[in-house]
Amino acid sequence: MDARMFGLETPLMAALQHLLDVPDGDAGAGGDKAGAAGSGPTRTYVRDARAMAATPADVKELPGAYSFVVDMPGLGTSDIKVQVEDERVLAISGERRREEKEDAKYLRMERRMGKFMRKFVLPDNADMDKISAVCKDGVLTVTVEKLPPPEPKKPKTIEVKVA
Repeated sequence: MDARMFGLETPLMAALQHLLDVPDGDAGAGGDKAGAAGSGPTRTYVRDARAMAATPADVKELPGAYSFVVDMPGLGTSDIKVQVEDERVLAISGERRREEKEDAKYLRMERRMGKFMRKFVLPDNADMDKISAVCKDGVLTVTVEKLPPPEPKKPKTIEVKVA
């Protein structure tokens, strides 16, 4: 059952759930190591789905490009991945890890830890060779240039011969 049904969605419960999560490649949602097809989604799938749902993004269409703006707080450029999958899917991901210090203990943990991810299907007029990404002040901006519009077909003039 989902903890939200009982009003248990608190930072403490989120931290406990994070500690109880099984690492990738282990048991699926059903709990058996065999990973039977009917046992439900895998932990990896569930984790990725949660990451996508919890990662807000703004998508803007500009005159010559598409712009994707994603908040990536506390992540450096080495922690962020921008990829193109399946020729037309823009995948933006990253992961913030917990700062572990032996002499410090958390009194409250509210900042989101874990994986950030969003995927966008790019339109047909997106130029897949002209994609740039800039991260400034924890905000990632990915710009995908548009292909120039096709030239309108000019009417073909046919010379009329007198017979």
